[in-house]
Amino acid sequence: MNVKLHTPKTLKTGSGLTSVKQFLLSIVATSISIALTFGTAAVVDYNKKQAAKKEMVMMVISDFDKTIELVEKVDSGLLECRRLQHEIAKQPELFDSLRYQFASEMSWIDDEYSETVENIFSTSIETFRTIGDVNFVNEVSEFYLVRHKFKQLIDEFKQQWMEKDVMQSFETLLSIDFPEYCLMNQALIESLKSDRDKCMQTANVTDKDLADFKKKQSSKKVNQKEIGKTSETEKMAEEYFEYEATLQRAKEKLKK
Repeated sequence: MNVKLHTPKTLKTGSGLTSVKQFLLSIVATSISIALTFGTAAVVDYNKKQAAKKEMVMMVISDFDKTIELVEKVDSGLLECRRLQHEIAKQPELFDSLRYQFASEMSWIDDEYSETVENIFSTSIETFRTIGDVNFVNEVSEFYLVRHKFKQLIDEFKQQWMEKDVMQSFETLLSIDFPEYCLMNQALIESLKSDRDKCMQTANVTDKDLADFKKKQSSKKVNQKEIGKTSETEKMAEEYFEYEATLQRAKEKLKK
């Protein structure tokens, strides 16, 4: 059987060559368009992931700083209490005049740090995927482990302070080991600061980056408060007009 192959008219000499070029150019153009489309989408997706990662990192380190601020506040109070205790131990007659100063140094005793960020970090698998840095995750876990030790230390101190009613007698005041609590708390501060600095280095976060993030967060809180004030003002206005309308109706009834 004889099979005859016919050359398409578009591929014949002359106009066919032009059509082939146009066809090839069309393929190239389509390929470039597809590459640009998917390439752009990939870049956008990458940038979004990097932004989410940076947001989470900043949120965690900002949480670190709030914790360290509280621990340093506690440290300042404990050191002053140790000084007062030392003065009273050397001169017991000072007990009555100095004992109430302990209360003023305990202004931190009801302060607590928020565990919101820690819970988000520890319980969400999406967080680990977002950060994607094992070293950073390990350092964060170490920080929160040390923070739990701080909480245990302070809970123990609070229990002793409340149960012994320290300011009631010279003997009970001396039973609180302020030097030991100060020493342990200062060791925890050093550990917390070290873990915090390691996280900063691992995530390549600068002090300026962190300051900008905190400023941004502060602005958000201010705006939220302003929105709350506006809502409260609107509520007061509505109540005012409601009262006015009620009074007006009452006055009209009196006229009848």
